[in-house]
Amino acid sequence: MIGWLDYLTFFAACVAVVVVPGPTVTVIIANSLRHGPRAGLLNVAGTQAGLAVMLALLAIGLEAIVASMAALFDVLRVVGAIYLVWLGVRLWRSRGALADASASAPAQRSFFWQGVLVIWSNPKALIFFGAFIPQFVTPSGDVILQTLLLGATFMIVATALDSGYALLAGGAGRLLSRRRLLWLERLSGSLLIGGGLWLALARRS
Repeated sequence: MIGWLDYLTFFAACVAVVVVPGPTVTVIIANSLRHGPRAGLLNVAGTQAGLAVMLALLAIGLEAIVASMAALFDVLRVVGAIYLVWLGVRLWRSRGALADASASAPAQRSFFWQGVLVIWSNPKALIFFGAFIPQFVTPSGDVILQTLLLGATFMIVATALDSGYALLAGGAGRLLSRRRLLWLERLSGSLLIGGGLWLALARRS
């Protein structure tokens, strides 16, 4: 099984990977600022669902699956990038028209699926699960059990830190007055556009 020193090293690496803002964090912050912490937390739930699928694939041989579906992952990356940019442009052009959050907020389930799409469009997640985790697996031990343990550790770290981003951003958004709604929408839109461009320019390897 995995030694404690190796596990602590892996845990530290998880924190370092998650805490650095990327496309996932930008989406969580943008939605939390504009629609409140619930939207961001639903994004987090979606990303974790996507990571759970990745973890299951890794346990049965993700590297071979990634190699055989490289073109599909590139398509997902481009689709995710276009989607985020479209959402960002929509916010930039709203000019305060989204003032009534109850009327303008997307269906709650859409935030969940945004999270799923973004995590599956994010090359960083694929690289981390497909290349980094196996380095900490001891071949002489139970490979599947170790893989699940390491993957679950990453998911716990990601859930805690991403939820923190959602709660902090959601709280900040609530403190802003309606007169600053235009500024808030443009900030959120810029974050979404930035996340989309990040995905578009990223590479899986």
